[in-house]
Amino acid sequence: MKQQLNLWRHTGGKPIDAAPLERDMVADVVIVGGGFTGCSAALHLAEAGANVHLMEAETIGYGGSGRNVGLVNAGLWTPPDEVEQMLGREVGQRLNEVLAGAPKLVFDLIARHDIQCEATPNGTLHCAHSQAGMADLHSRHRQQIVRGAPVQLLDASETRRRTGSDAFHGALLDPRAGTIQPLAYVRGLARAALAAGAKLYEHSAAISFAHDGAAWKVNSHRGTICARTLIQATDSYEHRSERPATYTPVHYFQCATPPLSAELRRKILQGHEGCWDTALVMSSFRFDVAGRVIIGAVGNLEGAGAGTHKDWAARKLVSLFPELAGQTFEHAWSGRIGMTSDHLPKVTELGPRGIAIYGYSGRGIGPGSTFGKAAAAWASGEADAAFPVPITPQRVESFTTIKRYYYELGSTLTHLVGARLGRRR
Repeated sequence: MKQQLNLWRHTGGKPIDAAPLERDMVADVVIVGGGFTGCSAALHLAEAGANVHLMEAETIGYGGSGRNVGLVNAGLWTPPDEVEQMLGREVGQRLNEVLAGAPKLVFDLIARHDIQCEATPNGTLHCAHSQAGMADLHSRHRQQIVRGAPVQLLDASETRRRTGSDAFHGALLDPRAGTIQPLAYVRGLARAALAAGAKLYEHSAAISFAHDGAAWKVNSHRGTICARTLIQATDSYEHRSERPATYTPVHYFQCATPPLSAELRRKILQGHEGCWDTALVMSSFRFDVAGRVIIGAVGNLEGAGAGTHKDWAARKLVSLFPELAGQTFEHAWSGRIGMTSDHLPKVTELGPRGIAIYGYSGRGIGPGSTFGKAAAAWASGEADAAFPVPITPQRVESFTTIKRYYYELGSTLTHLVGARLGRRR
């Protein structure tokens, strides 16, 4: 297995290859960050006729958007009842409703702009790793049904038929959801933004930004963009280390097999749903269109626990699918997630007409696309209510370094023990 070889970069098609910012520019809106949120905002702003410039420190999709699992989920990881309890009924209800429609927005953008990104709108399966996990799915099912969601609770037999694994007690099927090749998707958004008139700059880190009383000035090493409105959409790949901590960076890794034979493909994941489980240290598994099995979990492949995580992935693969014994991994990579303490996304004030958007806590594709579109509406003059959550003062999170080590240590110890699911009992 090649060290940190990202499958998505192998199958994501032609990079954007945008030139760096090399002189001073003036724009209506400047966006910092070339992921799902930033590229969605740039696309929707350009389509509305705005003069929008986007700065990316590395390349489009370099951060979490190009390392994502590729699950296009409806809603958040946090159950909708809890979302409404934390935000209040009115705001929580709005956030739940908007993000329930996020997969439709994603797949509509893919269709409208002919984005070649392995779009597979076949649904997702949230799989119960234990009896307690099944009780959690029953609760989530009740909450979703009350809200009119077309979800279906599956028993162990139907889950076995759909996944090809007897490791689960049941699953929650969400037909609104699906999978994509995430790097190809974000590159597709960027190309559509360019075609609509947006200006994109790669290898152009925003080393500083400030409001001078009249406009924002965002400085890179070779040029400055002056704009009335600033949208920071870097999430956990922010480059300005002097800013206070607003989230905890958590690592998530993935390993991918070579394409399986047609015979093996017929035995597992026949419906090509994207899957994740109910375990405390969550894991995910899915196919790509070439028939590779991609398995992932919390953990950092660039840290001390890399070997433990990779060994766990090999054991986990066989625990789920015994017929894959002997399969190797051809690709392995990891990325960072911006985790907020309440697991809810944030839109915070940076200053006059300046905002930061972050904290999807592992749900980047649907919320990123949705919040990017909302940011475009806000920047175009709509009220703050363009966002599904209120714009709030910047919120500093406590003990983020301790939390980061806690998540990595917890995942390493869990993976050291073995494949957490085991066979269903």
